[in-house]
Amino acid sequence: MARPRRDAQIDLSEAQDLTAGLIARLNCPAGKAQAFLRDAKASGLRVRVTAAGAKSFVFEAKLNRQTIRRTIGDVRAWSIERARTEANRMRVTLDGGDDPRELEREKQAADAEKRAAAVTDAVTVGEVWTVYLAERRPHWGERHYQDHLNMSKAGGVPAKRGTKGRGVTVAGPIHPLLALRLADLTPETIEAWAAGEAKTRPTAGRLAWRCLKALLGWCGEQAAYNHLVPVNPAKTRKTREAFGRPAVKSDVLLREQLPAWFSAVRNVGNPVISAYLQTLLLIGARPGEVLVLRWEDVDTAWRGMTIRDKVEGERIVPLTPFVSQLLATLPRRNEWVFSSPTAADGVLTIPRHPHLRACKVAGIDGLTLHGLRRSFKSLTEWLEVPVGVVAQIQGHKPSATAEKHYTVRPLDLLRLHHEKIEAWILEQAGIVSETKAAPGALRVVISA
Repeated sequence: MARPRRDAQIDLSEAQDLTAGLIARLNCPAGKAQAFLRDAKASGLRVRVTAAGAKSFVFEAKLNRQTIRRTIGDVRAWSIERARTEANRMRVTLDGGDDPRELEREKQAADAEKRAAAVTDAVTVGEVWTVYLAERRPHWGERHYQDHLNMSKAGGVPAKRGTKGRGVTVAGPIHPLLALRLADLTPETIEAWAAGEAKTRPTAGRLAWRCLKALLGWCGEQAAYNHLVPVNPAKTRKTREAFGRPAVKSDVLLREQLPAWFSAVRNVGNPVISAYLQTLLLIGARPGEVLVLRWEDVDTAWRGMTIRDKVEGERIVPLTPFVSQLLATLPRRNEWVFSSPTAADGVLTIPRHPHLRACKVAGIDGLTLHGLRRSFKSLTEWLEVPVGVVAQIQGHKPSATAEKHYTVRPLDLLRLHHEKIEAWILEQAGIVSETKAAPGALRVVISA
C-alpha cells in the first residue's frame, strides 16, 4: 500500500485527530483568506490558518443560530491538549447559555478597572494638583493661577533679593503635602499640617487651606478620584480653629496723610515703582491687577483701561488724566506697562519693600499695598459718589438686585465720577496736574 505524500493537501471538510505534524503541514488553500481544520476529539476546536501562514487555535460554535468564534491562542504557544481543555470549557459555558466572548470582555473590563483603581490609589497629591491646575486655568485669572504655583513651589533656590537673611526661597505651604498619596490625605494629616503652618505663616497657610479645600472638592466631582475623597477631609473644625479667623484689616491712608505719602512715593528712586504706587491708589485696583497691566490694555483714544480681575475676568475702568500722564512717562521696554529690565518675565515684582520705606519716610505705619485699595474706597466717602460707581471701578460684586440687573454704567459715566475722585485726592495732596499740557507735563505743588 502506497504511503501518502507529505505535501498532499489536507482534507478540510472532515474532522481530524489533531497532531503537531498535521498542524505543521496545514496550508491555506489558494485564493482564500483563511481556512479551518476541525478537531475530531474536542467539539468546537478548530485550527485556523491564514493566507500569510499564521496558525491559531479557535473555538467555533452556534449560539442562537449564529456562528460565534473565539480565538484561543497561537499554535506555537498552546499545546493541543491545552487547547482542547479550553475548548471544552467554552463548550460548557455555551451550554449554560452564556456567551464566552461576552464573559471574556467583562473579565477584561474588570481587570482594566482594577488596574486603573490601583493606579488611582497610588496617585499623589502633586499629580492631582498638576491636573487640577491645568483643568481650572482657563477659568482663572493669570494672577490667581500664579498664586497657586507659588503655593506649591519647592523652595530652596537662591532668592533674588534675599529672604530675611536666609538667602534662599521658602517652600510654599502646599508643597509639604504634594508627595503624599491622595488616599493618605486624611483629616488628621491635614490638621497636623495646619497646626504647623499656623505657627509660622498663618495668613499664607489660611489661603493655602482654602485652595486645598477647593482642590479636594474638585476631586470629589471627578470619577477618577471621588472614591478616594468621598468627604472633603480639609473641612474639619480643628483645621479651621488652627488658622483662626483672619484679623480685620484697617490700614488706610487718611486724608491728612496724602501730602506726605505722595511726596515720599514721588521720591522713590525707581520711576516705574513710583508710578505703580500712585496708580494703585488712584484707581483703587488690587495690587496684582495693576501689576499685569499691558500696553494693549491702555486705550488712550477712548480713555479706558482693561483690568483683568478675579471676579468677572476683566473690567474696563476710566483712564483718568493724572494716571494717563503717569503712564506716558514710563519706558516701553516690552508688553508690560510696569516693566522691569532685570526681571526674568520682564514685569515688575510687587514693590512691598519700596512702599514700606516710602511710608517710613512719610511717617505712616502699617500701610499695605492692599491698604491703598482700601484707601481709595474710604477717601470717596468725602465725596457724593454713588457707592455702586466705586464698586464698579474697584471690581467688587454688586451688592443689591438693582445693581446686578438694572444699573448699567457706561465708561463715560464712570469717568465723570472717577475724574472727580482723582482731582479731589490730588487737591488734598497738594498736587496740581496740568491736564491740558502735553502728556507727562506735570506741575506739582506739595503742601507744607
